[in-house]
Amino acid sequence: MKTIGLLGGMSWESTERYYRFIQEETKRRLGPMHSAPVVLMSVEFQKVHAMQHAGDWDAAGAYLADHARRAQAAGADLLILCTNTMHKVAPAIEAAIDIPFLHIADATASAIRAQGLDTVGLLGTHFTMEQDFYRERLALHGVTALVPDAEDRELVNRVIYQELVDGTLRPDSRDAFLRIMQTLASRGAQGMIEGCTEIGMLVTPEHTDIPLFETGWLHCEAAVDAASGKPRSWEPVD
Repeated sequence: MKTIGLLGGMSWESTERYYRFIQEETKRRLGPMHSAPVVLMSVEFQKVHAMQHAGDWDAAGAYLADHARRAQAAGADLLILCTNTMHKVAPAIEAAIDIPFLHIADATASAIRAQGLDTVGLLGTHFTMEQDFYRERLALHGVTALVPDAEDRELVNRVIYQELVDGTLRPDSRDAFLRIMQTLASRGAQGMIEGCTEIGMLVTPEHTDIPLFETGWLHCEAAVDAASGKPRSWEPVD
């Protein structure tokens, strides 16, 4: 099995879930004694956060590209970036390495299309919801992403940065997310992209009948696909 490179730490809570998801999926496909070889490069999130909010995407891209090179040098055969928002600088990362880079929006769109859907809601940071880099990547696969109105985008962004990245899960925030999801469904969303890798900690399929696409899990499935050479099953894992 190839070695999976994880470029994480944004936040470490979601990166921890990435590692667990990859190992669970590897065991499910290959057997109980199997585990995936992994190289983890975990960055200082405060630095990335400051670059995001200063709009210094060139510096953010250079910072993550440097860590991507380190992951490759440490033995990674392929690389995944354990966050949605920072795929804004995916081109800088791809240019810095000679190993495959698996884009989170490609993995998500593949799952959406596999279920026969083409219009979904998108929740994430305000960067992910409001800028073009993520929605345009989905559109390449024939997926249209609907986003909340300005007030609800601000709420989602606040919960992500003030609660979820710190591992705080509040029932009132879950209720707010569920309301926003229902609003998007009423506008034609057939499913919902949890477009921040921490959202899956807050809202799970037990909370709603709307099909959820947890980007972190789907990204991990794509990584195990590439590393193991074993085709994925789209059935949920118990």
